[in-house]
Amino acid sequence: MQSKPKAHLAVLITNFLFGINYASIKFLTPTYIHPIALNMARVITAFVLFWLLYFIKPSTAGIRKKDIPRFIVCAATGVVLNQLLFVKGLSLTTTIHASLLALATPIFITFIAAWLLKEKLNLQKIIGLILGVGGASLLILLKDHSVTASDMFLGDIFVLMNAVLYAFYMVLVRPLMNTYSPVHVVRWVFTFGLIVLIPFTGSDFVSTNWSGFSGIHWAVLALVCIGATFVTYLFNVYGISIIGASATGSYIYTQPIFAAIVAMLLMGEHITIYKIISATLIFVGVYLVNFKKTLK
Repeated sequence: MQSKPKAHLAVLITNFLFGINYASIKFLTPTYIHPIALNMARVITAFVLFWLLYFIKPSTAGIRKKDIPRFIVCAATGVVLNQLLFVKGLSLTTTIHASLLALATPIFITFIAAWLLKEKLNLQKIIGLILGVGGASLLILLKDHSVTASDMFLGDIFVLMNAVLYAFYMVLVRPLMNTYSPVHVVRWVFTFGLIVLIPFTGSDFVSTNWSGFSGIHWAVLALVCIGATFVTYLFNVYGISIIGASATGSYIYTQPIFAAIVAMLLMGEHITIYKIISATLIFVGVYLVNFKKTLK
């Protein structure tokens, strides 16, 4: 298979794994593992596998001292805080809500880039922001009575905050990607992320009742930690290197579709009219923000 088709397939697999990751996390948390402990498990797994990948295929290992503060901030926004908010938020809300709210990430990326990197805005992008935020607000404010969630409003807010933090990460990591290879950057982001996480989540991780896990629990945990963390980060940077950031980012539209299918089949969730309206507003908002031609 040629490079471009392989890259498209890798990115599609990435978003499929992200999509089913929502239901997987809800299955595990908080009944079998605390959300904070699950995040620790994800970061440890990615840390070990990315460094194992380095030893299998050695390359330059170090980073410049002047880049360390940016790596730490990227680790905080892209691995630690955003994932803690995501996993905790998902444990409180529904799979479909979380997947639709996470879709707003490209909108936040555009406006954070305009703020921090002084990238130009135009009327089209501003309209996209308004529509996207409107869709997210509708999703948060209207309660879903078709399923049971412990605190849907708070969970939705956490997931939305996760999207904002991940958008900061995507903007802040760009200069590092220009200096180092994408895999090298992600390897060090997870390294610093683990260092930051240990003091805050180590006790929850150690106190988890691992002996109470059955085969299905370990299988789902492997899906979350290996498939939806290590493989997705690896395939995503591979996709960006072959087909570019825009084409790779466009596949985010498939995540809610995969998440909704799994949620309806396995979690008893339903598609309602307000979810369709919210999804439409967010989809159109993301499209306008990322569309290259401006409105006349």
